[in-house]
Amino acid sequence: MSETSSAEISIAYERFGEPDGEPMLLVAGLGMQMIMWHDEFCEALTAQGFAVARFDHRDVGHSTHLHSAGRPTIMRMMLRPSTAAYRLSDMAGDAVAVLDALGWPRAHVVGISLGAMIAQEMAIRHPDRLLSLTSIAATASPRIGRLSMRTAMKLQRMQDRPVADREDAGQLMVDLFTFIGSPGYDMDHAWLREMGRRAFDRAYDQAGRLRHEAALMASRDRRAGLSTLRIPALVVHGEADRIWHLPGGRATADAIPQARFVTYPGLGHGLLPRALWPAVIDEIRTVVRT
Repeated sequence: MSETSSAEISIAYERFGEPDGEPMLLVAGLGMQMIMWHDEFCEALTAQGFAVARFDHRDVGHSTHLHSAGRPTIMRMMLRPSTAAYRLSDMAGDAVAVLDALGWPRAHVVGISLGAMIAQEMAIRHPDRLLSLTSIAATASPRIGRLSMRTAMKLQRMQDRPVADREDAGQLMVDLFTFIGSPGYDMDHAWLREMGRRAFDRAYDQAGRLRHEAALMASRDRRAGLSTLRIPALVVHGEADRIWHLPGGRATADAIPQARFVTYPGLGHGLLPRALWPAVIDEIRTVVRT
């Protein structure tokens, strides 16, 4: 694992595959560490000739945690979103810093959930750094496709419950994806539990996750910016996504010129089931090599 710095932020990252592979950066979701991009998924991409990198966002894992920014409340996020400690554009800057550290002038960028919105910001603000954009389980506007208040409250209660040790963290990861994951596919409980444990060991930070949420709630409508893109783009969305409903994905695809829009019945939010890896990788390969 390596680190790079963007201003006062240190970003941890690691890479897979041969150095001369086609560069691909994976961007994880809200509050998720880079280990949530399954090792075997990364290896499947390298088998297609990609050099793959993944990284910890600020406020998760081995990257800088902005403890001095405090713990934002949901009420403050709603009433005063401008007070967020940082924006998605800042997180996009962290991702560009990883590209710089890797010596990659340009890369294919694949993001999921919040990571896809960060990838969208990268494409808008740093268009010369992307070879292609793949946006999974996301929206182009925080007002389109958003989860219901009932779902949001249940999710918040779940994620705010006390986590005393790695076993609690493992159970929380299982419970989270039981709730928001893919009802049409088998879920690997053992892997999820182990990822929760590993995430706890690496750095568990509930306040950091809330700062991610604050950045999301302070985000802008990106449709106008996405309309200026001139790179290959793939938008993937689950028809059973409870967090960002299907109109969010459709709005993203509609905003990007000539974007390919692919949906899957039974696919939920935030994690690609193993059974879908071949199909999604094939879609990515097809789009990025057009």
